[in-house]
Amino acid sequence: VERPISPQMASWSPDTPCSCDCFVSVPPASALPAVIFAKNSDRPRDEVQEVVFVPAGTHAPGSRLQCTYIEVEQVSKTHAVILSRPSWLWGAEMGANEHGVCIGNEAVWTKEPVGEGEALLGMDLLRLALERGSSAREALHVITGLLERYGQGGSCREDPTPFCYHNTFLLADRTEAWVLETAGRLWAARRIQEGVHNISNQLSIGSDISAEHPELRPHAQVQGWWDGQGTFDFAQVFSLSQQPVRVEAAKARFRAGQELLQQQQGGITAEVMMGILRDKESGICMDSGGFRTTASMVSVLPRDTTQPCVHFLTATPDPSRSVFKPFIFGVGAAQPPQVLSPTFGPQDPVRTLPRFQTQVDRRHPLYRGHQVALGLMESEQARGKQLRQKQRDLEQEGLVAVRRLLTRECAPPAQELGGLFQAFVEKETQAYA
Repeated sequence: VERPISPQMASWSPDTPCSCDCFVSVPPASALPAVIFAKNSDRPRDEVQEVVFVPAGTHAPGSRLQCTYIEVEQVSKTHAVILSRPSWLWGAEMGANEHGVCIGNEAVWTKEPVGEGEALLGMDLLRLALERGSSAREALHVITGLLERYGQGGSCREDPTPFCYHNTFLLADRTEAWVLETAGRLWAARRIQEGVHNISNQLSIGSDISAEHPELRPHAQVQGWWDGQGTFDFAQVFSLSQQPVRVEAAKARFRAGQELLQQQQGGITAEVMMGILRDKESGICMDSGGFRTTASMVSVLPRDTTQPCVHFLTATPDPSRSVFKPFIFGVGAAQPPQVLSPTFGPQDPVRTLPRFQTQVDRRHPLYRGHQVALGLMESEQARGKQLRQKQRDLEQEGLVAVRRLLTRECAPPAQELGGLFQAFVEKETQAYA
């Protein structure tokens, strides 16, 4: 017997923000000996995403950590992270840590009902895993441990009408990638040691399970979803028999993403991934109804540990008209103020109860400049073309600098590497001024 779907599912609307796409290429699929990770974050149309740098930290024993809705126990040491996150919440849609671990998450609905209570958001789990895991596998264990202890739940958008979902994650490091798919506190994971893989708002792990929650199969049997005899196919057993419209659309994006990756197998670079994220025809570069691609990220994680990992972030919506700017963890790494949203303290609508009764302006300086530029690109042909060219030139400058670094043509001082993102954010801000 299938359980009734939760009220959130019942009140499904065409504008429900629930689509993202994550991609990974593991050698020999990459053109260079590196794992390449990419994600488009598709969210409510006017939601602002900021890019936040958090240095490594040490914490007193017994200290607590406030996440978006709930508190968890803090650990003694946390890694430095770079996060792309909706500016109203604590967690992140995607990000990386100083050890070359990258994670992206996706919304998913399964036969397990979505809890109404406030717990950890998938985005909180993502940030906690980056702060605490020094490899993709370790980060995966962080998520599953926290899931077991605190559960996942709470509204995932800045709106008085709650909107909740469960999560799938794509985790990558310099050597491999993992897909982690959840249904409530239950989960299944698949290890990817070579080739290409993508995820898009649906369960994708079949019988090829590398690790799982000990109660996964017994629970499926008790619910009558699996007879305990045949092959255990996680996606088949846990997916809703009647999928919401948006999830059906995600299937088309998933297939398109798969094809785009396979066409380039053996030659995948950061630029190839950027091209996939910019693909409008497939819907991967999203702009429909009430939502769009609000931020994008591509990371190059070289197998050679003497080479730095490079993370390209837009901090602005619509990757087809945004600049991927390189970030490298290093001595001079700091927070560029231009990509940081204003804060509202205890008066923030996310902090006051009942939540989200009012709206605040969370646009950061780069977002504002980019909005004006987008308007010009749409209306004024000459000025718009000029701005688009400036964007392309700036991105190319970043790609060339990174290529020279990874082929060891140049070895800039560590201070300069750490300040790379800041320098490109400043150049882009000036281009829009």
